[in-house]
Amino acid sequence: MRAKGISYDTGFARNGHLGRERFDAEVVRGELAVIRDELHCTAVRIMGGDPDRIELAAGYAADLGLEVWFSPYPLELTTGEMLALFADCAERAERLRLRGADVVFVTGAELSLMNKGFLPGDSTDERVALLSRPEQAREHIGAAGARVNAFLTEAVAAVRERFGGKVTYAAVPLENVDWAPFDFLSLDLYRSAEIADQFTAGIRHLVTQGKPVAITEFGSAGYRGAGDRGARGLEIVEYKGDTAVPLRLDGEYARDETGQAAYVRELLEAFDAGGIDSAFVFTFALYDFPHRPDGDPRDDLDLASYGIVKVLEDRTGATYPNMPWEPKAAFTAVADCYRG
Repeated sequence: MRAKGISYDTGFARNGHLGRERFDAEVVRGELAVIRDELHCTAVRIMGGDPDRIELAAGYAADLGLEVWFSPYPLELTTGEMLALFADCAERAERLRLRGADVVFVTGAELSLMNKGFLPGDSTDERVALLSRPEQAREHIGAAGARVNAFLTEAVAAVRERFGGKVTYAAVPLENVDWAPFDFLSLDLYRSAEIADQFTAGIRHLVTQGKPVAITEFGSAGYRGAGDRGARGLEIVEYKGDTAVPLRLDGEYARDETGQAAYVRELLEAFDAGGIDSAFVFTFALYDFPHRPDGDPRDDLDLASYGIVKVLEDRTGATYPNMPWEPKAAFTAVADCYRG
């Protein structure tokens, strides 16, 4: 692979709530240095809902020589609100590019599921639940794809007016995106038990379509059986109202860091063998899903986290003493794959 990447969460914004409450600039700078020096990444996808945070982290990543995928991630926004967010972030990404950084602009992600007006449903949960009812979903998927493409035509035009670098969009397969306006064909792509036997063939199909392919999101949660669920690993979490703040797990689950590491390693090997241009492990850390090894097992939100480090609430770690986390087995798996 050309770009060996990981995603970096600066805090997702939903209905007035901004995640990752602890956002210390020196920690951010240190984490990005770990991503380059310890994980051997050459690229990082800077994700989130706050343009100031994205710009700050992207600047640190650029200073480290990493290729920056500047990735505003709208949640539950209208199309007008998304256009304003993308225009603002495109100007910030262009300032970074003019400093000499390698920057790719990601014009949102999974819009049909994460935002209003593409699929039926007043929330992400309702829209995702629709997909579990195939007969019903088929009635809406074609129209949703048409709406996504119409919006992306407008959004890409607004981005390119302000940003002179390469542009893409992080799609889910159901959206049937028209890739003509983009420089990369990019998908959030998870292997679940249902599609495991088709996964390798699916990769081969992607790379025959004439543009470099980026896998903008893939990974596994850290409990036993999570890899079989693919992108649905967070479904074991109970959330608070419309802000979706994670509260607890819905039951007791067995930790399986080895399984998480194996999943990440297997997909990285498949992407490399299949001719994928760029891949971004999801994710370095999810600060809203801390590791709580003591007390009620349902409180250990890290089990549901896709992070390759486990976040500590009240202390720093031992492996990297200034960092509020400890590496998981998947950390080593990513480092080994990218070092090679």
